[in-house]
Amino acid sequence: MGHSHSHNDHDHAHGHSHAPADFGRAFAIGITLNTVFVVVEAVFGYISGSMALVADAGHNLSDVLGLLIAWGASVAAKKPPSARFTYGLKSSTILAAFANAMLLLIAIGAILFETIHRFFDPVEPQGWTMIWVAGVGIAINTVTALMFMRGRKHDLNIRGAFLHMAADALVSVGVVIAGVAILLTGVVVIDPIVSLVIVAVVAWGTWGLLKDSVKMGLHAVPDGVNEDEVRAYLTALPGVEAVQDLHIWPMSTTETALTAHLVMPGGHPGDAFLDELAHELSAHHAIGHVTMQVMTQHKTRGCCT
Repeated sequence: MGHSHSHNDHDHAHGHSHAPADFGRAFAIGITLNTVFVVVEAVFGYISGSMALVADAGHNLSDVLGLLIAWGASVAAKKPPSARFTYGLKSSTILAAFANAMLLLIAIGAILFETIHRFFDPVEPQGWTMIWVAGVGIAINTVTALMFMRGRKHDLNIRGAFLHMAADALVSVGVVIAGVAILLTGVVVIDPIVSLVIVAVVAWGTWGLLKDSVKMGLHAVPDGVNEDEVRAYLTALPGVEAVQDLHIWPMSTTETALTAHLVMPGGHPGDAFLDELAHELSAHHAIGHVTMQVMTQHKTRGCCT
């Protein structure tokens, strides 16, 4: 004997979320400054024989490519939905994060290969060259990081750019320390050792970026959202008997979506109820794109999913 039930309404509402800010100028300035610095650092690293400078130049090159990818994704994410891409291109920011992780892994492999070679065939670097060039790197990376500082709290893509540039400034500090240590001690092996430390720092950040981008790509519940708390909130709403088919996933690195079936035997509660629900999910759970389906009976097996 078959079972039937009614789907009274299928409602959609947007919560209040932070709109992505326009960081086009910051990206353009940051890319220009870092591109010039990569060329300067690589040339002086080669001339001075400093593997630490060459390693940092390789890392900074991946940062330039990373900024380009992040900028492109930021622009694409603002494109309106279309008949084919009904959510727009918001998920491009997730793809950008994954692509950046891949670029960093390639850079790590290349730097590590050359660094190991330097352990067996050491070259005495010029300490003062390391210090002055890396000092310029500290200034450029700090300026670039500051340009992204104001958006780091509301946009994960921008926060990644900020943290990466800030980390680069710290890495350049490490190169300065290596230059000073070589001048004071004359120990050549300090240079490849510092290069290994740079690789370790980059690898640590890359692992976090790769892990987060893969989780987002697999539509895992975002780290800032607690699925149990969201379910408890929905279940406790007046008139709700049960919550079924609850799905929470990242639409992009800045926006989170939710769909669910609310079993409400008393019938549709009205638009005001759904508007308040969407507002609460946005304000307290950082979910800005909400779609709710109101049902008067529990869903039976074989029904819509």
